[in-house]
Amino acid sequence: MAPISTLLWLAICVVAFAGSAAEVCGGARCPGACTGARCASGRTDTLRRPAVPYTIIHPSVVARQENARSNSATVEAQAQAQAQARDGCAGVEKCAQARRRPCAGRECITHMRDGTERAPREFGTQNGIQLACDVRPGSNEVPSEDALVLQIHLAKGQEKLVGELRAQQAEVRHLQNGLKDQQDILLAQQKEILEQQRRIFEQMEQVKVQYRLVTDNFRNVAQYKDLEGHLDTLRSEIRTHTQEAYTIPKVDMEESVMEVGRQIPGCSSCQADEYCDFTGDWPKCEKCTVCLPGFFLVSQCSIHTDRMCQDRDECLEIQHLCGDQNRCFNTPGGFRCTGMSAKDAAAGMCGHSYYYSSELQECQACSECDSQAMTSPCSAMRDTVCSSSYGTRLSLSWSGEVSLVQGSEFPNMQLRIQGHSDGALVSCTNNRLVLHQHGLVWVDQNLALRHECRSFVQAGLRLNSSEDGGRDLSGVRMEQREGKSLQSISVTGVTIVDPGHTLSLFLRSTSNHCNAENEKVHLQGGLVAPFSLLWLSHDTGAIAMTAQTVVSTHFQANYRPSFRMSSISDPYMVTLNHDNRGIRFTEKGTVKFVLQQAVYSMGQACISEGFLLLAYVNRNGTSVELSRAFKPGVHYRDTSISLSAAAAVDAGDTLTFEILAPVQCSVRYFCDDSGISILSLMWIPSLVSSALSASVSKRGLPLGAVRNKPLFFHQTSPTVAQVELANTSKQHAHRNFIFREAGTASVALDLRLIHSCSMIELALVQLGASPTVLVRQLGGQMPEGSEWASLGLRVSFPVQNGTEVYVMVDCVRGRVNQIAHDAGSNISILWIAA
Repeated sequence: MAPISTLLWLAICVVAFAGSAAEVCGGARCPGACTGARCASGRTDTLRRPAVPYTIIHPSVVARQENARSNSATVEAQAQAQAQARDGCAGVEKCAQARRRPCAGRECITHMRDGTERAPREFGTQNGIQLACDVRPGSNEVPSEDALVLQIHLAKGQEKLVGELRAQQAEVRHLQNGLKDQQDILLAQQKEILEQQRRIFEQMEQVKVQYRLVTDNFRNVAQYKDLEGHLDTLRSEIRTHTQEAYTIPKVDMEESVMEVGRQIPGCSSCQADEYCDFTGDWPKCEKCTVCLPGFFLVSQCSIHTDRMCQDRDECLEIQHLCGDQNRCFNTPGGFRCTGMSAKDAAAGMCGHSYYYSSELQECQACSECDSQAMTSPCSAMRDTVCSSSYGTRLSLSWSGEVSLVQGSEFPNMQLRIQGHSDGALVSCTNNRLVLHQHGLVWVDQNLALRHECRSFVQAGLRLNSSEDGGRDLSGVRMEQREGKSLQSISVTGVTIVDPGHTLSLFLRSTSNHCNAENEKVHLQGGLVAPFSLLWLSHDTGAIAMTAQTVVSTHFQANYRPSFRMSSISDPYMVTLNHDNRGIRFTEKGTVKFVLQQAVYSMGQACISEGFLLLAYVNRNGTSVELSRAFKPGVHYRDTSISLSAAAAVDAGDTLTFEILAPVQCSVRYFCDDSGISILSLMWIPSLVSSALSASVSKRGLPLGAVRNKPLFFHQTSPTVAQVELANTSKQHAHRNFIFREAGTASVALDLRLIHSCSMIELALVQLGASPTVLVRQLGGQMPEGSEWASLGLRVSFPVQNGTEVYVMVDCVRGRVNQIAHDAGSNISILWIAA
């Protein structure tokens, strides 16, 4: 084996040497011309560039980049091996010879022009020169260049995109600045529009006042002309009858005299101060009109005509009124001076026989005591006080009927008050109630009506007419319901009155579609004493107060109202507390109050659960619930909730209120000058008054098919001597309320129940030989979606020692399923001495 291997190694060496000898030298200094297979024919000295480019890398540079290129060590080794193979060298020595020798051909490493150029390469540093191939066999540099180009294009695209985004941001910022400027301009314009609307409203109010004055003047002139024409007609008729009286036969005269004395059918019972009224369906007797102070008599009352009165125009009859004729404006019963203050009135600016009315803020004619003794004469600030048969009475009551005035339409529909005219206390004139006594009045109005207006209908009580500078005492809103269902409400108010003041009732609506034939308001018949009045003499020491609730600007659920005082007859006895949420009493007494709050609610929970209005009395830091009332809720509509009660209070007690609403119900509480959202209150000394409260007892509840069943009660207030609830030792225990002293009673009853009746009746009955219904209120079907319904009534009536009353419930075509005896069903009774 040794000789064979030796021969093989020699053969390989010979072949390698022959190949390298044939290809290494090919330059001009070689001994001979190139004869190898790889020699290029016609090669010149000028074509001296390597076939394969190489990079000369200095060892120091390699040392610095060794760490960075440690991952490519294997690649470099492969590249060096391939380069050695292409150069035809094998081993270190042959590769060194190849580096030191010149070459000619495509595989040459470098070409030297002369010896001086070649010397540095052949005789370099001792460390030598390392050659590394930049291109691997079979690879191409073009993909790397395309990636670089793509990366450059991508960078340029990113820069362009960033530039466009910045431009868009600048444009958006510019648009936002423009939008803000426009919003500021719109806000300024809205403020300017609101200011202009306020100015227009003030101008309209001034125009209304001037228009009223002009209308009054024209009306007076027209009435004066009509009166003159009527007088001329009467004069001509008198002349004619006088001439005929001389010519007619004696028999005819006697016959005519006999006809004059004949009684008119239907008016045979008329008194001397009454006349026969033919305006109704049947003739009936009515009290003759009494000419109020400031009016003069035109014609006397006769058996077939009422007394005619005409307002006196003081501005024309009396010279130098108000200091200047142009400052005087005639009003019914008096006149008004422009710019006159209470100080000017106290100095006697109204003149003789006139006094300054602080409520009307004008001069009114003094009253005259015809057949009565004068208690107090007329002064500059107070009217005449006359003694009468009612001078010794402390309290009185009056009740009447209410009906729609034919031809009256919305937005202000007037209601007619009818009843027996008591000339000493009240009288019914021109659909209004005229008062003839000084004092304090508490008014209750029960209404049951149907309407299909596209908005709420508001029932209100007004003192004096709008032309007389009157004001709204109270107002309650009835929501819109589908199907024109029957709704029942109670409207209550309190005020101080003088002789000649009038009370009127009205219905209002913000919708213009309530006058259509199918949407007209229909008052339900069958009510008893829907209008009642309680009158108190000033000798009782009673105090009247009204306060408006403060507007709530936000939607909320539970609400504790705060108040703003509107009127008070004695600010020392009744005041508001520090946060205006409570009414504080200075002395012990009996208080009767009513709070009527207008609400607008949103949410289905409002309908199903409804609202609760509660009254508390705070005594020595402890709050005790007095009463509560329930009202079914509404969704996206207006309505009102009301609570009336009476209770005894001590000195320092505070009366507060709270409205409870469902959590998922958003409620807005409203207030304006139309009488809604008002607290009306009167305080009476304990010497002449008392109060009793009771809740419905769960014993003997009338459930099922109820027809005229009584309610039983459980007393919740302390016992008083003037009125009591019959106990178990007496007949009709827990049913009858028994009065022990004569006087006047005012009752408020609220009922919370579940029923399926098409109509439900609630009545207060007076026990006697034949039971008498004192008041009756009607209610309709339960509101759709509501769990509970509510029904209530309010009335004032006279009582004697031993008078007994009780409450009756009647369900028409249906069942009474439940009555809430624990909360929301209660009665309060106020008694005032006669």
